[in-house]
Amino acid sequence: MSHRQILFVIFGLMAGMFLSALDQTIVGTSMRTIADDLDGMSLQAWVTTAYLIVSCISTPIYGKLSDIFGRRPLFLIAITVFLIGSLLAGMSHSMYELAVFRAIQGLGAGGLMALPLTIMGDMLAPRERAKYQGYFLAVFGISSVIGPLIGGVLSGATTILGITGWRWVFLINIPIGIVALIIVIRFLHIPHFKRPVRIDWWGAVTVIVAAVPLLLVAEQGRTWGWWSFTSVACYVTGVLGIVLFIVAERLMGDDALIPLKLFRSATFSMATVLGVFVGFGMFGAMMTVPLYLQLVNGATPTESGFMMLPMILGLMISSIVSGQIIARTGKYRVFPTVGTAFMAGGFLLFTFATADKPVWFMMTGMLLVGLGLGQLMQTLTIASQNSVGPRDIGVATSASTFFRQIGGTLGTAVLFSVLFTRIPDTLGAAFGNPTIVAGVKAAASDPAVLADPANAGILALLQKPAGLGTALDGDTSFLNAADPRLSQPFLVGFNDATVTVFWVSLVVVLIAFVLSLFLRVDPLRKTSAMQEAADEHAATQATERASEAMIAQHAADTMGALVEPGLDTDEFERPGRA
Repeated sequence: MSHRQILFVIFGLMAGMFLSALDQTIVGTSMRTIADDLDGMSLQAWVTTAYLIVSCISTPIYGKLSDIFGRRPLFLIAITVFLIGSLLAGMSHSMYELAVFRAIQGLGAGGLMALPLTIMGDMLAPRERAKYQGYFLAVFGISSVIGPLIGGVLSGATTILGITGWRWVFLINIPIGIVALIIVIRFLHIPHFKRPVRIDWWGAVTVIVAAVPLLLVAEQGRTWGWWSFTSVACYVTGVLGIVLFIVAERLMGDDALIPLKLFRSATFSMATVLGVFVGFGMFGAMMTVPLYLQLVNGATPTESGFMMLPMILGLMISSIVSGQIIARTGKYRVFPTVGTAFMAGGFLLFTFATADKPVWFMMTGMLLVGLGLGQLMQTLTIASQNSVGPRDIGVATSASTFFRQIGGTLGTAVLFSVLFTRIPDTLGAAFGNPTIVAGVKAAASDPAVLADPANAGILALLQKPAGLGTALDGDTSFLNAADPRLSQPFLVGFNDATVTVFWVSLVVVLIAFVLSLFLRVDPLRKTSAMQEAADEHAATQATERASEAMIAQHAADTMGALVEPGLDTDEFERPGRA
């Protein structure tokens, strides 16, 4: 493929990935407005959970089906399903409907996140691939920045073209998706060589049985209680599902949804484990840092999105630079180690955060985390793809994405659990600080402070000390515009609890750093998976033709000639010939 053809295909793939990446950030900003309008604040977690679970478990299924039936039809199906889900979500009349329609969106999103990287693996040799994958990380970064902004604008509008503002959060996907469909239909033509396979139905069923309960308890465990009957039932079902999945995959052999032979490769196995830890750290940073900026630094959701810009810039810069180095040298062994070191440096800096630190302090840490992520995300994908043959590149890419999503989900669940478990203790410690308490008492006795309506909520809380430990579990708007002396113990308490979260993230990333030292890398192949598959197909056909020729020759040798040797065949004339 020419550079121009590659770019056109990449634009289509980027548009598809942009749909999924933008949707995750734009909906998060708008969820509170949506829940208020549909009168379902207590159900909003299920809207998020439905999307997350379905998109996660569908990822390896898309990868395997694309290996069997080809990338193009599966990618078109993923875009179409996502657009149908977006249209239905924009027409929701209750939170229950929205949860179902978000699940449909998630069914399409699983393909939108996994297949673009798989298609890149088909088109380009691993060395060349690194140059172009920076474009995909740029899409991820841009969506992270503009998502909260667009979400705030759309959900804040009463109506747009006669339609309630928040509904455009979902309907905006329609024009973007149509553009992606047109580009993919027009330019994405990858040859697919059919081969006899068995569809791993039992693998699909058991991966659902294994993943859904564990993802469900990861999302809802804090609400249910980690050792409640429902949570324990999820643990047991998930573990049983994992056992059954391994049995099913062993029986299916090469036709398995995630062939166990992939894990015989030390490179693939270590890259997968690193992906889990990186997902843990990445999602931990992306979920806790914006919350920290909003609560401690007083930023709005839109402002916090812009404040995350250093992490996005770091991610894009390191991705592009490392991609160019890989393309020119063919070496990538150093990047996982350097990347985890940068991430560890960022989280280490976060652990020194205090409530009175300026915003640039957190932005410096975000830059370091971004510089690390940019070296890790594409390098681990390239390592996974390079460790398998062309027939397994789809399942290898989707498996890598799947396990990274699992790591991110577990990271979000664990870190938020740690955060809200620590908050009562850190709030208690803050209210036990004599200096802070003196400031609160001085403010509470100031007539001007008492007369200001902005302080009413926080003053009401101070009247009921027993409820202070859970004051930050729900609506925290009482801190907005409140007197700094009154809000200080809450900000200090939340800061100290978040620092504990940063310590946990630092430990996880340091484990990834140590593991990266043991990553064995194979030399990057110089041909694309598409070319390798074509060569393999041609070799198979040549072997078959040679085999047929040998069989024919053997038959001729066995039967002997049908005409006596030495006979003049010119004496035989065809009927009608003179």
